Amino acid sequence: MGVTELKRKDKKNKARANNKIARIKQLLRRPEIKNVDVEAIKASFAEKKNQTAEA
Repeated sequence: MGVTELKRKDKKNKARANNKIARIKQLLRRPEIKNVDVEAIKASFAEKKNQTAEA
């Protein structure tokens, strides 16, 4: 009977460790950096702001 409890405990410990590793990897994931034209984005926001101000 003790052997089954140790197997269960071993499985639980391994799962806990794997979950911790997976959580750390998830936190360390970064989005892919793409070439973004920041000035174009700023200009589009300015256009939207002007359109709402005129309306």
